[in-house]
Amino acid sequence: MAHQLSTSYLKDSTNIFRQYKRLGDRAMAQCPDEALFVKLDEESNSIAIIVKHMAGNMRSRWRDFLSTDGEKPDRNRDTEFEAPPKTRAELMEMWEGGWKYLFDALEPLTDADMTKTVTIRSSPHSVMQAINRQVAHYAHHVGQIVLLAKHFTTKAGKKWETLSVPRGQSTQFTAEVAAGKKAER
Repeated sequence: MAHQLSTSYLKDSTNIFRQYKRLGDRAMAQCPDEALFVKLDEESNSIAIIVKHMAGNMRSRWRDFLSTDGEKPDRNRDTEFEAPPKTRAELMEMWEGGWKYLFDALEPLTDADMTKTVTIRSSPHSVMQAINRQVAHYAHHVGQIVLLAKHFTTKAGKKWETLSVPRGQSTQFTAEVAAGKKAER
């Protein structure tokens, strides 16, 4: 994804969220269906569990973002780590639904909203702090999804299509981006 020079925190943070969503989309698209539900060990989470957790977090944090606590009373975080969706279609519906909450909350915000205070678990945060907190949280989990998807894709004997600059091609890639021949990833 090409980065554009911007002085807007809202535009930049929205673009970063979109970038992480695309990374997750592209990683899960390559992963064999059955592998989406596999845990590396009993203490690990499957991609499906990570998605369920992220979607639950997004629903809680971003629904009525400016007016209610980010930890909604109807959220049961512990159950997000149990009973994952059973199919790729259910998983992707959950994934898309979570991101919809996020983008529906961010898109109407204005620069004036950055000075407002929101709460998460009764703790006050500036809107900017709350957004930064979620960028970090989702980046962490998308990284887990990418790692697991790559592991299971290559384990299944499929070729992994890199989601960033391919190994050994940094100089060539940078030159092509500078020449306008390739979009930055």
